[in-house]
Amino acid sequence: MTAKPQRTARLPDGTEVPVLGQGTWHMGERGSDRRAEADALRLGLDLGMTLIDTAEMYADGGAEEVVRDAVAGRREEAFIVSKVYPQNASRARMARSCDASLRRMGVETIDLYLLHWRGGVPLAETVEAFGRLVEAGKIRRWGVSNLDLDDLEELGAALPDCATDQVLYNLEARGPEYDLLPFCRDHGMPVMAYSPVGQGGRLLRNAALRDVAARHGTGPAAIALAFTLRQEGIIAIPKAAASDHVRQNAAARDIVLTEEDLRALDAAFPPPRRKQALAML
Repeated sequence: MTAKPQRTARLPDGTEVPVLGQGTWHMGERGSDRRAEADALRLGLDLGMTLIDTAEMYADGGAEEVVRDAVAGRREEAFIVSKVYPQNASRARMARSCDASLRRMGVETIDLYLLHWRGGVPLAETVEAFGRLVEAGKIRRWGVSNLDLDDLEELGAALPDCATDQVLYNLEARGPEYDLLPFCRDHGMPVMAYSPVGQGGRLLRNAALRDVAARHGTGPAAIALAFTLRQEGIIAIPKAAASDHVRQNAAARDIVLTEEDLRALDAAFPPPRRKQALAML
């Protein structure tokens, strides 16, 4: 199957990745679901959503095992992102965590390895540990997740080597628009949006969102995704564990929101007018 070309985002080292990828949070939690989950990820690869995000935390490594099944025989097609627990992000422990992730995924190298959130390990030590893994060929590049603007500024001279900041960003969580998104854009660093269609379904029940979806002849999830992807420098990683859901996500790439749509969504989900603490799930 030939994947339809899609928009890409440029990482600081010049690598191009699709703006619409695939998440794996909650995958791998039940053995009976793993085959269907891997099938869904493979369909996403077929449709050009070749960036797959996972973490050692998800299902205690079970999601990484689903990724293994999904990319078996297709490793060269996939851009794999995984994340390290903050307590494992030290010089002494990161290499072991990375090795365990590599074994679970059945790969030799992780394309992008992220600090999942900030813990007690100094950022400078985490950056040093990342550097050692790059030198060893176990990861190709590193980044962060759930870090706010002041944390990114603390990276100092290492900031140009940070490939992304993965944060909660969707219509209900627009805080990053105030300062984090502009900062990352100014520094040539794309932001990776997790939970771009929210959690628990509340966002998708919003009347204004449903009205916009009806005008486009699609569902509210597709409009929420299109909103997240409406500007440059954003990578969205929705999770889909069923083929119809994967196809719906892929279709969101083709939606162009009108000024009328955006005014309606702004009225229902006002953009931030002041600094907000970075939301996390």
